[in-house]
Amino acid sequence: MSIDFKGRVAIVTGAGGGLGRQHALGLAARGAKVVVNDLGGARDGSGHSLTAAESVVAEIRAAGGEAIANGASVTDWDAVQAMVQQAIDTWGRVDILVNNAGILRDKTFAKMDLADFRLVIDVHLMGAVHCTKAVWPHMVAQKYGRILMTTSSTGLYGNFGQSNYGAAKLALVGFMQTLALEGAKHDIRVNSLAPTAATRMTEGLMPEAVLAALQPQAVVPAMLVLVSEDAPTRTILCAGGGNVEAANITMTQGDWIGLDSDAPERLAAQLDQVRDRAGDMVPPNGSAQGAHEVAHATARLT
Repeated sequence: MSIDFKGRVAIVTGAGGGLGRQHALGLAARGAKVVVNDLGGARDGSGHSLTAAESVVAEIRAAGGEAIANGASVTDWDAVQAMVQQAIDTWGRVDILVNNAGILRDKTFAKMDLADFRLVIDVHLMGAVHCTKAVWPHMVAQKYGRILMTTSSTGLYGNFGQSNYGAAKLALVGFMQTLALEGAKHDIRVNSLAPTAATRMTEGLMPEAVLAALQPQAVVPAMLVLVSEDAPTRTILCAGGGNVEAANITMTQGDWIGLDSDAPERLAAQLDQVRDRAGDMVPPNGSAQGAHEVAHATARLT
């Protein structure tokens, strides 16, 4: 099965360098018309220049592809709406959105300024919200859409000194879970990708030898699958160094502790059983948690 994007229009945010650039090049190489969005700022989000986006557009055009540059900040709702309209005016549709833009403001939580916490949330989470909100009505109208959230191992599992980044990145998974359910009837599929790659964002965070093994282009195949016509939905893939894994938010079978006054003590005594991963499940939606608990309670009371 060959994956191609002929006739498809994609928006990739944060595509002026690093992983976003590889995403844009990868989509264009397989036929997509690409809006290369990049604010052109520093790793911490400061500054603004369209040069980086224009450079990637030049690469795509030199290879025979179609692309346009856009310098909108994903934190600016009006600018994001204008970016989507630019794609519609140029090519008539938007089929794919890769929410890749991000910044870092790393510090331990004790030393972190709240402004840095808010800004990271604003760029990663609200940036993805803005872009998704802007493309959503177009995807609903055309009954087709593929949206990718860029999550992270920090959001899924935690990393020291990145409480703001981790909070934003796991929030994107929650965003994905509900959008995938709401978009299903319109063939809008929503997935998440947790990349491990040597980019400007990871400089200084890993040894040079490790970074050398983590080329950004190794993440691109997972991205292409997650935004392809036959993409899954509500899927979290982790990718790095040529390896790909799937991550899931699971729920154990648990144990019934009842409503008696000693319920806290019973839970403390049974906590290992509650946490036992044997037979754990991936609930199809949030209501399934409640249904599981009601079923156990009903069985005990009848």
